[in-house]
Amino acid sequence: MPELPEVEAARRRVAKAVAGSRIRSAEAVHDPVVFRGITARRLAAALVGRRVKAVGRRGKHLWLELDRRPWPAFHFGMTGSFAIYDEPAKRPRFWRLEIVFAGGRRLAFSDPRRFGRIRLQDDPATEPPISLLGPDPLLAPPTARALAAILARRKAPLKAVLLDQSVFAGVGNWVADEILYQARLSPLRKASSLTAAEIARLRRTLLAVVRRAVLVGADSDRFPRAWLFHTRWGRTQGATTTRGEAIVHATVGGRTTAWVPSRQK
Repeated sequence: MPELPEVEAARRRVAKAVAGSRIRSAEAVHDPVVFRGITARRLAAALVGRRVKAVGRRGKHLWLELDRRPWPAFHFGMTGSFAIYDEPAKRPRFWRLEIVFAGGRRLAFSDPRRFGRIRLQDDPATEPPISLLGPDPLLAPPTARALAAILARRKAPLKAVLLDQSVFAGVGNWVADEILYQARLSPLRKASSLTAAEIARLRRTLLAVVRRAVLVGADSDRFPRAWLFHTRWGRTQGATTTRGEAIVHATVGGRTTAWVPSRQK
């Protein structure tokens, strides 16, 4: 599932490819699951003739800022993604929206499993669901004091709190596991039980993991070899980290969680 680093990488690719370009035409395959409160015809009509001024993001949400409102906003869900190409034959399978720009460049949003969402909004950042999100760790990380106040009110397991999008916008399953592994904190700990030193360590690690993943364009092959990411997937019996530490898999906050009890306390 795309998380903050993957969506930020997509934002940068899209901005580089189409920012400043005018939309020549748009075609949408209406899907009442993916499209929220709009029809394919209305979406296309809102885009044609508009110029893309910028591409915004908060958490796992992304939107195109046009020279006239409303703007299209996207949530990738589990399998949503953008494709950028110049030849019509390269349009991806399972596409829901294709935008053609002056000059011939094309941008398509596809979603095989249909957990993604497309909306038209006057100001996505100030309207639900984006307005309901917590701070984005890349754009507006909370201070240690603010984080301490948040955690002090939470009795839920630390992993579940990290996954709460009203706490941290964009932190998903693998990011949360990586943060906790590197911060040496158990995902089962009550969030309110952390000491001031542990909260400071959690914050430093959160920022470091997100920034490093974004720096390499969310290319997992370029993540440090010591990261849990490379060995956390699945529930393989006897799985170990690259350091040789035994990995345990459990369900925390409704999500499969990989962690190392010998390291995370």
